[in-house]
Formats: sequence, structure tokens, C-alpha cells
Amino acid sequence: MQAPKLSKPILPALERDQVLFLIEQAHSLRNKAIISLFTESGLRLSELVDINIEDIDWSSHIIKVAGKGGKEGYAPFGEQADKYLREWLAQYQPIGNIWGLNQWGIATMLRRLEESTGIPCNPHTFRRTFACLLRKAGVDTMIIKDLGRWDSLEMVQRYTRSVTFNDSLKFYRAPLS
Repeated sequence: MQAPKLSKPILPALERDQVLFLIEQAHSLRNKAIISLFTESGLRLSELVDINIEDIDWSSHIIKVAGKGGKEGYAPFGEQADKYLREWLAQYQPIGNIWGLNQWGIATMLRRLEESTGIPCNPHTFRRTFACLLRKAGVDTMIIKDLGRWDSLEMVQRYTRSVTFNDSLKFYRAPLS
């Protein structure tokens, strides 16, 4: 007898406006920088918490990270994260990681933000959001795989399951037109 096929749940990913609202509601520059960086880079919690100042290449908007299994990788970030990171680091002189927090501190900050806003707010939600926002912008899944440091396209497909047909239809061009 075969096991029944279970439906694959669609896990939450946020819309751009929800992320901007979370940033607005965050109580400090550090928290705004964390949310922006999670969203713009697709960082895992362990990657984010281990960032040191020397890991940041400001001119290229790339951060060197130790990914899963200790594999070295690179994560891009955009103008919003750049702005909040620079403002945060102008206030805080890091010794070790740039946040002054460990994984539990970041998870606690996000949990409190979720409780106050009602918006799902955990590190993996931001990783899914990174992938979904790129996919909705028409970025190819192979490129998303590389940018997010995923090992397989199947993982990107799992993370972007909330992207709908209508989201994809915006990029359709009839082959014979």
C-alpha cells in the first residue's frame, strides 16, 4: 500500500509593502538593517548573525558568508540595506559580529515584531520573501538559486510556491507575436 500523497503547504512569503511596514515598525536602526538585509539578501539566520565588518564589500554590495556546512558564499544586498547598515555601523562599533546579538536575540526581536504587527516575521519567512520577490520581478529560478546559495532548483521551487500563475503571466511574451 502506498502512503497517501500529502498536499504541500504554501509557507508564508511577504509582499514588498509588508516588509516596508515591518521596517517602519522596527524600533531601532539595527532592527531595520536586519530586516532589510534578510529581505534583500536571502541570508539564513546563521549567515546573518556571523557577519563581521570585514565581510562587507560596500562597493559591490556583497557580503561574504559562511553558509550551510561551512561553505563560503556571497550574498548580495541593495540600497535599502546599505543605508540602514551604514547608519547602524556609524552608531555601533562592533567587536565580532556587527549586530551585538546572537541567533536567539535576532529571533526574539523578530518574534516581538510579529506579535506587535501580526505579520509573519521569522528568518525563513524573509528567505522565502527574498526568493518570491525576485521571482515576481521576473528573475529566472536558476539565478535565484545562485543568489540565495541554494543547492538545487527544487529548493527554489519550494520557496517560491506562493508565486501564482498571474504573477508569472506579467512576463509572458507570445513567441509568435
